[in-house]
Amino acid sequence: MSLCQCAVKHSESEPEGCCSPPGGGGSLKISLHWGGPEERERCQSYTQGTPSAEEICIDLARRIGITPLCYSLFALYDPQSRTWLPPNHVFNIGKDTNLSLLFRMRYYFRNWHGMNEKEPAVYRNAPRPSETPDERLQGGAVLDKASFEYLFEQGKSEFINDVASLRDLQTEQEIQRFKNESLGMAVLHLSHIAIKKGISLEEVARKYSFKDCIPRSFYRQIQQNNYLTKFRMKTVFKKFVQRFQRHTVSAGKLTEQDIMYKYLATLEHLAPRFGSELYPVLSLETSSEGEKAPLYVNGGHAPAEHGHALLPKDPPVTHEVLVTGTSGIQWRPVPPESVEAVAHRGYFGRKNRSKEPEPRGPRQTEPSEPKWAHFCHFREITHVVIKDCRVSINRQDNQCLEVLLPSYESALSLVSLVDGYFRLTADSSHYLCHEVAPPRLVMSILNGIHGPMQEEFVFAKLRREEQEEGLYIIRWSVLDFNRMILSVVKRGHQQGPGAQGALKYRQFRIQKKGNSFVLEGWDREFPTLRELLDVLKGCTLKSGEESFTVKRCCPPKPGEISDLLITWKVKDSTKQILNLTQLSFHQIRKNEITQRAHLGQGTRTNIYDGVLNVCSTAGADDEAEYFSSEPNNNSRELHVVLKVLDPSHRDIALAFFETASLMSQVSHVHLAFVHGVCVRGSENIMVEEFVEHGPLDVLLRKEKGRVTVSWKITVAKQLASALSYLEDKNLVHGNVCAKNILLARKGLEDGSLPFVKLSDPGVSFTVLSREGTAPRGAPWAGQGWARACWELVDDFPPPAPSILGAGELIPRGWGCVPFWLTPPGAFSFPKSAPFSPPSQGMAYLHSLHYIHRDLAARNVLLENENVVKIGDFGLAKAIPEGHEYYRVCEDGDSPSPLWPYWVQSWPRLRPRCGPVGSPIVAPLWPRWVP
Repeated sequence: MSLCQCAVKHSESEPEGCCSPPGGGGSLKISLHWGGPEERERCQSYTQGTPSAEEICIDLARRIGITPLCYSLFALYDPQSRTWLPPNHVFNIGKDTNLSLLFRMRYYFRNWHGMNEKEPAVYRNAPRPSETPDERLQGGAVLDKASFEYLFEQGKSEFINDVASLRDLQTEQEIQRFKNESLGMAVLHLSHIAIKKGISLEEVARKYSFKDCIPRSFYRQIQQNNYLTKFRMKTVFKKFVQRFQRHTVSAGKLTEQDIMYKYLATLEHLAPRFGSELYPVLSLETSSEGEKAPLYVNGGHAPAEHGHALLPKDPPVTHEVLVTGTSGIQWRPVPPESVEAVAHRGYFGRKNRSKEPEPRGPRQTEPSEPKWAHFCHFREITHVVIKDCRVSINRQDNQCLEVLLPSYESALSLVSLVDGYFRLTADSSHYLCHEVAPPRLVMSILNGIHGPMQEEFVFAKLRREEQEEGLYIIRWSVLDFNRMILSVVKRGHQQGPGAQGALKYRQFRIQKKGNSFVLEGWDREFPTLRELLDVLKGCTLKSGEESFTVKRCCPPKPGEISDLLITWKVKDSTKQILNLTQLSFHQIRKNEITQRAHLGQGTRTNIYDGVLNVCSTAGADDEAEYFSSEPNNNSRELHVVLKVLDPSHRDIALAFFETASLMSQVSHVHLAFVHGVCVRGSENIMVEEFVEHGPLDVLLRKEKGRVTVSWKITVAKQLASALSYLEDKNLVHGNVCAKNILLARKGLEDGSLPFVKLSDPGVSFTVLSREGTAPRGAPWAGQGWARACWELVDDFPPPAPSILGAGELIPRGWGCVPFWLTPPGAFSFPKSAPFSPPSQGMAYLHSLHYIHRDLAARNVLLENENVVKIGDFGLAKAIPEGHEYYRVCEDGDSPSPLWPYWVQSWPRLRPRCGPVGSPIVAPLWPRWVP
């Protein structure tokens, strides 16, 4: 009799057991490997509506018992096209619909069970018992109970359907070992049934044949044996079952969970392809920024610009791309003799009647096959671009992997796989490509909702944030897919003089009912969550005798640590850990540097051309190769820049060393490398890599009119890459401007692209006086990058550098944009909009006796179509009581609030005016303004 009610037939990839809906209408049928603890029907039909793939996955997860924390590991697989559907795929179910899909665990991490000592154990982040970094709990489980059960049933199905096949083995020793392990897997399979049903293993073995528990390739080979060989194998298996029953199962040494763990761990060992996806591609290219060439099909000469139009009828596979949870993205060329085999293999490892290549697991590496080249881990990816059948995966260092797939559906399948792994390992609140963005995640980003993380992480985050009254976090429930939890904090009464009261937390439920949202205990329904939160802002919620005021939302941050992320510890990891608590840099002896021509001045520094001489000791060649940024690493003389701190400013020497220490510990292709620091008498010298073509602002002045828009976009992308790298390390540059962007390659010639490097930020703002900060201004989030872009767009630095400050980094999900960046007509404000919102803010500042002194369009931020906010108070001053005016005492100081108010209004009044007609160019104001 049949052993198990698998949703997949042994001979085809067609679902079975799905009943047609009554009435004979069309339907979408989803087959399951496991029906849940109540053993419900393993098929679910949808007969009407327009559900998304994500909504169907949520519905199935809820029926089976999979929690909101683990449902993101699952996806829908189409066995006909042999592709996975992205979560935002929308089904239009009608009377003509006849589609059958599989609900499967797609995102898999090897050794999640921790039973393989040769591989790193995988776990979810667990909350710390205290804020001290040394006290850590062991990581949390990757899977919940229902996900574990489902994976076990899916693993049995894949093992039987040849995820590991005899055809992949070469030597007789490997084949014999595989047969023995397969029989052991059959014993575990039957033992699981015996324990679950409470009967003996021998009884199960009489009822079910072990041949139904082994791979089909092994089963077919047994069928070819003679009767005597079959009888001998059956007898040996029967005796082994008797011994296993007597010494293991009957003795109570194995539980149902133990068998499941052992089965899946052995499956990983037998089938290296299990839990991975391999994509045959028609063309592959890896390149870095400035080196990209058109993507060609099969090494031909026609660029693939229109997807299917240029594809041959049966294009050959040239490369394979392998994606796994713990190893990231790898690729290799396909040997010509194996192209046909790759193109005709199905998802489960067997041949298909269709000729289109499709994802599967990797074959065991043969001696003649090329090795896998590692491209990146998921946390290194910045964004993914999909255009027709082409996919571009971009890393932080601007390296790019471009592949051409057989179909647009295959491209979406690959992108959704990479995007899902990125959220599971790097950033749970971010997507890499809009074409595959999950609808629930898009909604969460718009409303500042966290994923279904444990409340310990919520309270820990509220404690880390500014401890203000009314701070709240909203997150999805860990139990209910249609519930959100609003966690609000307040400070209790003071326990004594000078002692702050303890923080108190309360959680309130928000239920999603269809297309409306309701706060539990309040009958009013809201069509959107945003409307509900806007009404709650400023309101007081009662919980028993306590009252909690809802004031400010605390949204998710990029890469935030919680149990939503899956991680693993690699032994002997070479990953660099930044140490910002103490100075760390290479000390260079004074006789190793040669000072040459004076190049200019920085902030409290003199800049010289110089040479760094690498000592001729053991390992000197390796050291020179490490330090050198030039193609020829054989030379022991390196061209460098010497930044000499003025001896009269020894009071800021510590800040100077801190900058050198910071830049010495970071490494990025678009960051200027700091070799170290030299102390020469009373002079402190930072030794930095020499970048040939100097600052960007100089080139923009010299080459005005020759610089194209594409050139500027390339520079902006490279700068954003460096800032993204710093942001991921929680570092702020603090002085991003054109003079600190250096050109390693001009890229003005035909066929060439620019290559820039961001230099060190100089001395920190915190140690400089007002006079020291005047040329640099004051930072706000994103302003530095915006300033650099302004300088690029206008081909020259802005005329008021004391107003535009050096910036910090643009965070992912940056919610506000500068007023000057919006195109005319982008927002439908009322007629008085260019004046009214900023004027109300200025009136409020005036009532508090504050002068902003830097009101410009770039500092007027648009939160949405109806909310305008004034930002950047770095140059603000307070007017003392009894004074009605302030006097302009310094050259370049800002005048009355009326002047900057006119400046910020001008771009909206004259959006197309040139610099000649702009009032910003040549302002004339008196030395004091009442």
